[in-house]
This record gives sequence, C-alpha cells and structure tokens, in this order.
Amino acid sequence: MNRIIFISLLLITAIIPTWAQTPGTLTVSVSTSAAGGNYAPKNIVAIWIEDNQGNFVKTLLAYAQTRKTHLNTWEASTTAAGSPYNTVDAITGATKTSHATRTCSWDGTDINGNIVSDGTYKLRMELTDKNGTGNFSTFTFEKDTLQVNLTPANVPSFSSIVINWEPVITAIGEPETAGSITIYPNPSSGVINLTGKYDEVIVFGTSGRQIVKSAGNKIDLTASPDGLYFVHVRTGVETEIFKVVKTNDLEK
Repeated sequence: MNRIIFISLLLITAIIPTWAQTPGTLTVSVSTSAAGGNYAPKNIVAIWIEDNQGNFVKTLLAYAQTRKTHLNTWEASTTAAGSPYNTVDAITGATKTSHATRTCSWDGTDINGNIVSDGTYKLRMELTDKNGTGNFSTFTFEKDTLQVNLTPANVPSFSSIVINWEPVITAIGEPETAGSITIYPNPSSGVINLTGKYDEVIVFGTSGRQIVKSAGNKIDLTASPDGLYFVHVRTGVETEIFKVVKTNDLEK
C-alpha cells in the first residue's frame, strides 16, 4: 500500500507544471524619510526585485547617479548578476533633495524582458543620505495566479508601504471579444488572429513602446520576448484594447 501511495505521489508531482509564468503587474508605493546621514534631507534610493535565492531580477526605481556607489546592497546584487547598477526599464533620476512618496511597478519580467517563473520573490529597498551604508529592508511576496495586497509595517526610512500584485489570467486558447472584434488565441506562442472590421492594429509592450503596427488580420509576435502586450484595435474613432500574453511555453 505504501509503495502504491508513493508511486501515485510521484505521478502527481510529475504532471504539475513547474514552469508557470503568470504575467501581471506589481505596484509599489512607499514614503521615504531620513536615515540619519549628514546630507539629509538629500537622499539616494533604489527599489529592486530578487528571487527567493537572492538573485537579482530587475531594478524598479533608482534615484541615484553620481553617488550610487553608496547604495551598497543594490550594488552588490546587480554586480553579482553581472550587470552593475542595472536599470533596464526602471524609473531613474538624480539624488533627491527631499523626501516624498515614491511609486514604481514591475511587469513580472527580468532584465532580458522574459517573464520569470512563479514563486516567492523579494522586493528590496535601500536609502542613504551619507557617503556610506544607510537603511535597507526586504519584503517577500508571491508571484502567481492569486492577487496579493500587502501593507507591511513601517521600517527605518520606509513607511506607508503598499505592495500589490495583480495577475493577468486568461484561459488558454479561448477567444476574447470586444464589440465586433475577436482576438485569439490568448495566450499565444507568437501569431495572434483577429476577426471583425477595423482600421488599424497597434501592439505595445508594457513599457509603452510600439511593437507592431498593421491593418491585417494577423499579428506576429514570434520574434518578441515572452510577456504581456497591449493590442489596440481602432475602429473609426473608437479603440478596443486587449491584453495578450505571449509565451513559448505553449509549445512545450
């Protein structure tokens, strides 16, 4: 009996996908305050994502240019990833002269634009107002198919913290319809079909960059990285917007 149970558990484990890559958006809001340094209220600050093993994933915000070397933890994380001070798609700027509420977001991708696997991730924040190490905090959240709404307790230099993960869930292969326009499949491994009457189709990435512009009935995202895309379908003066997930995992 124990042997049968053990084999059954192995079979169950074998059929559970380990490559789930749910697209979505993490939004972050936090109010900053002094770390006790001699340059206060001037400050430099970075917010970034690491996986549960501490590997750098992506910088979300970095208000630090000439003095960024004093954000020691962020420097170490990005350097270990082979890309010191990496700020791909991040909100960036110079040293801040005062404190305020900072906001940023994450589209669930790494610095190469690929959607990362679902699992436990770490949101990290670091701030200093001196030529040296300041305050640093870590907040853990789950990236998967469930919505996450966190309001962690205040910590040194960071207060009124709000962390929200909003997944994008779409039934595989099911067409989506808005008005007279239908788009399918979604998710897609690359080629997306459209039906209905329309004038123009424009596809944007999560950064707002235009990817494809067409008047045809097919959109080819095969050469684009896995991720979330916004398909704008214009019919006269109206525009329907569809969220489309592109993932090569459908081919596995």
